[in-house]
Amino acid sequence: MIVVLKPEANEADAFRLMQQIEARGLKPLYMPGVERVVLGALGDERVLNELNLEGDPLVESVKPILTPYKLVSRDMRGHDTVVNIGKVAIGGERIVVVGGPCAVESEDQLRETAAAVKDAGARALRGGAYKPRSSPYSFQGHGEEGLNLLQKISGENGLPTISEVMDTGDVELFVEKIDALQIGARNMQNFRLLRAVGETKKPVVLKRGLSATIEELLLAAEYIVAAGNPNVILCERGIRTFETATRNTLDLNAVAYLKQKSHLPVLVDPSHGTGIRELVAPLSKAALACGADGLLIEVHRNPAQALSDGKQSLTPPQFAQLMKELKLIAEAVGRTL
Repeated sequence: MIVVLKPEANEADAFRLMQQIEARGLKPLYMPGVERVVLGALGDERVLNELNLEGDPLVESVKPILTPYKLVSRDMRGHDTVVNIGKVAIGGERIVVVGGPCAVESEDQLRETAAAVKDAGARALRGGAYKPRSSPYSFQGHGEEGLNLLQKISGENGLPTISEVMDTGDVELFVEKIDALQIGARNMQNFRLLRAVGETKKPVVLKRGLSATIEELLLAAEYIVAAGNPNVILCERGIRTFETATRNTLDLNAVAYLKQKSHLPVLVDPSHGTGIRELVAPLSKAALACGADGLLIEVHRNPAQALSDGKQSLTPPQFAQLMKELKLIAEAVGRTL
């Protein structure tokens, strides 16, 4: 339920009403705006009706929130949320590109790739330390050693880091060493993990599951925000369909839809969305045209020797060329890169 207060209502009035809401066992939310103070009330709205808030002289209107994902809904917050990864703001006017290898393979590989993507204009570094792989015989990542390398290289070049956490027992370690925690597609509905990252204040990049609907993605985000962490970034990374020509089907419908229904920032991962290097550039441009707030792009100094996902990784020169082209797209949609 959204409770919009009249312009003359002050902070004390807002907290008086919040106390009434809380006394009925509902969770009150305080959301001051430029022109109006808005209160949220989460819980059984039948109980809230008994308060008759519409009769309060300082209440302008009371509106139900019909979506099941109330906290991440644009009904609850009309303006865009900006999430800061280190000093990099995601969700504002400036589009953010995150580059880096699929997996952290070695110190010199990560350092060289980080320097290349930074020189090209990337503003954050991605890299997998723990790798969820379909085959148990595939490279699984270097674990904590990989996190240490990400932390070390980040300290050298100033790029904030994003890496995937797969286990609730590792969350504390990630919070210590990494700037943003990524929840991968396979764990999008690992509810214990969602709650665990929700109990931190670290930014979370939440990737859409392979077969997840948009509503399921938003409900997964709701888990994190409801646990106390508002710093969630949604990521469309392609879904599994009947089409086999590409690794996944990048659902750009979802980008435009998410921007309409949720106030959270939205990234797009064209590398996993296509699985084909030659398609990363055109889908990156399309994603920005659809309203994405940024991109996650895999870059490897020698994709032919990559330990994972070399087929979808750009070389540093390809990434640099793409960044030049993306700048034009960003300007065309009224944003900067």
